[in-house]
Amino acid sequence: MAHLINNDVFLAFSTYATIVILKMILMSFLTIYYRLTRKSFPNWEDTAVGNKNPEERKKLLQTNPDVERVRRCHQNDLENIIPFVVIGLLYALTGPDLSTALLHFRVFVGSRIIHTVAYVMALPQPSRGLAWMVGLLTTFSMAYRVLTTALQL
Repeated sequence: MAHLINNDVFLAFSTYATIVILKMILMSFLTIYYRLTRKSFPNWEDTAVGNKNPEERKKLLQTNPDVERVRRCHQNDLENIIPFVVIGLLYALTGPDLSTALLHFRVFVGSRIIHTVAYVMALPQPSRGLAWMVGLLTTFSMAYRVLTTALQL
């Protein structure tokens, strides 16, 4: 285990995985911000903060396009960052060249940041789609290395 922790590829993976996980966590706070500023809540009990009038509270039980956009972006993070973390860990264990591993990790992190900016700011397509595809292909590239290494055993 100590050998793995001192491995440059594993340390690089740990750094970049932490960056995208923190980015994903920050999306929760962005959702909260949008909910509060757009006064859009999904649950009855959420509407009670600072408001006791039932009629006013009913008005807060609504969907808002900005809130839903941030939620979909967060959902997309869950669908892409979790596989990256799992496959990236397995990839780091295959002993790849440091420069190749850094390229994979940096491209993935960059693609997720671009994807988030494109999603939240509603940039025109294909910006978001291309960012998503780059991240997905990066994950597939690492998965290919894991499978080819495992099949050689």
